[in-house]
Amino acid sequence: MSEADDSSAGDADGSGVQLDMISGERMDQLASMEKIRLILDSVHDGNIVILEEGLDPEEESKLIEVTMTEISPDEFTGIEIETYPGSSKSSGGFFDRLMGRETETKLTVIGPANRLETLHKDETLISALVTRT
Repeated sequence: MSEADDSSAGDADGSGVQLDMISGERMDQLASMEKIRLILDSVHDGNIVILEEGLDPEEESKLIEVTMTEISPDEFTGIEIETYPGSSKSSGGFFDRLMGRETETKLTVIGPANRLETLHKDETLISALVTRT
């Protein structure tokens, strides 16, 4: 058996697309720049990242800013990012309820611009085409 035949991880043979689904709990444990680096490192590898709770507006702006500095015509074409806003408000923890704060849960899909194309987006659906190239 050759080394190529022994591969069991990810998209080693080019036959699929890897999805990295990251929980809100994991993201809560990271600082803003750690979140951005985690996302961009995965997207640089050609993976599609799905965030359970999305990023806050400042983090999303920083992600776009850092992405722009890393774009290279031959290596990295940038990112495609779509956020699906949750229609129901979550009350968060006891302290948030006590203070009258509500947080909106949202799902975010991020991928390489040359592999992820948004076909349709509305309040209830994100339809995307993911290619292998």
